[in-house]
Amino acid sequence: MYDKSESPELVRQGKNLIEQSKRIVVLTGAGISTASGIPDFRGPEGIWTKNPEAEKASNINYYVSDSSIRKRNWALRAEGKLWAEVEPNQGHYALVKLQNRGILDTVITQNVDELHQKSGINEDNVIEIHGTTRKVGCLSCDYREEMELVLERVRAGEEDPDCPECSGILKSATISFGQSLIPEDLQRAEIAVRKSDLLLAIGTSLAVGPINQIVPLAYQLSIPVVIVNGEQTDFDHFATLVVNADISTTLDSLCSD
Repeated sequence: MYDKSESPELVRQGKNLIEQSKRIVVLTGAGISTASGIPDFRGPEGIWTKNPEAEKASNINYYVSDSSIRKRNWALRAEGKLWAEVEPNQGHYALVKLQNRGILDTVITQNVDELHQKSGINEDNVIEIHGTTRKVGCLSCDYREEMELVLERVRAGEEDPDCPECSGILKSATISFGQSLIPEDLQRAEIAVRKSDLLLAIGTSLAVGPINQIVPLAYQLSIPVVIVNGEQTDFDHFATLVVNADISTTLDSLCSD
């Protein structure tokens, strides 16, 4: 069992690695957003841990084949129960400090909440590897719209809104299980890691591929890896430093001058 309190010595080591770096790449997962009120998925109190049925809404096969899953998902969004009004937390703003110091190159995020951009990270430097829940896309054509505009249709009585251009199925512009990631995003992420001199993996279980493979890639390239997470990961052995503690406060300590 890990001590979830900050270890001053581990933080000191992490700060030294950051201070020696000029091109940092950050990989973030659900853990960085839990302090904003967004639950993670696989942690002890995670959405899927407590309710395995909830995972079906994130599986493209279930989503397409079962209209009841879509209707419930749209209803929850329209009621604001899928964290519509959330704000960045201390951990997000800690990364802005690295950006202001000129040493943050790229943020690769598994999150779909756009909180990195909202905190002030340059959107051109954010790779949303799993898409965004702030927008909606059609599964049959190129239609794309702001989420809020589609939710207005739901609140007006459409339980399962369809595409206004082709009548196809609409879903949030996220990459669900069963859907392929965007190859250009994966390539961009790999290039960023290859050019980096430090990889920070923050708040991620590193259980989801293929993006988790940037950690062993960095290791193979002798690029230092720092993992900050609330729990152990299966990739801890690739890390130069592992800190298992509160993510937001630890990240703030690591990124402060």
